[in-house]
Amino acid sequence: MNFYIDSADIEEIKIANERGWVDGVTTNPTLVAKSGRPHHEVIKDICSVVDGYVSAEVLSMDTDGMLKEGRELAKIHDNVVVKIPMCEDGLVAVKKFAAEGIKTNVTLVFSPLQALLVGKAGATLCSPFVGRLDDIHHDGMELISQCMQIYENYDISTQVLVASIRHPMHILESALMGADVVTVPFKVLKGLTKHPLTDKGIAQFLKDGEKIVQ
Repeated sequence: MNFYIDSADIEEIKIANERGWVDGVTTNPTLVAKSGRPHHEVIKDICSVVDGYVSAEVLSMDTDGMLKEGRELAKIHDNVVVKIPMCEDGLVAVKKFAAEGIKTNVTLVFSPLQALLVGKAGATLCSPFVGRLDDIHHDGMELISQCMQIYENYDISTQVLVASIRHPMHILESALMGADVVTVPFKVLKGLTKHPLTDKGIAQFLKDGEKIVQ
C-alpha cells in the first residue's frame, strides 16, 4: 500500500519524505491557500522533493475550464496528477484527459456508484472520503470495501485512494482491505510511530544500559 501525505507544506513533506513515509502527495485548494504561495509554485516545489504522484486540483467547475487548468498543471512535471471534483463535467474532463495520457484523481467521492463512474471514465485514482462519512454517522470504511469489490469485479485499473483519513484505524483497515493508496495528514503519519509499550521499553533499555560495565 502506498502512503501519500495530504499537505502543501513543503517542510512537512520534506520531513515525511526523509522518513520514508511518502510515495506521493495530495493537495487541495484549502491546503494550498494555507501555504500562502502561488499554486503552480507549490506543485513545482513538491515535485522536486517527492518521486511519486502529486495531485494538483483544478478550480473550474465546467469541462472546458477543467481541461484548460489541467493541461497547464500537467506541464509542471510528469508526476502531476490532475485532481478533478466528482461531477458530470468532471467525468467528461477525466475521459478526455485519459485519451490525452494525462493522469487524473477524482476527489469528493462518497458512494460506490460514483466510484464506478470514475473507473469507467478512466481515472488514474479515485478518492473516496471516509472521515467525512464517519462525521455524518455513516461507515466510511464500508465505502472503501465496496469500491474495492466493484473494481475487482470488473477488472477496473483505477486505484482506490483512501482520503479524509482522521486516525490510524482508518489506515489499518485500509491496509487489511488491500486499498491501493492512503493519503494521510502529517500529524497522523507521525502518530503511527508511537506506542506506549514502545516508549516504556525504550525507557527501560536506557535505564538498564546505564548499568552496563564499560
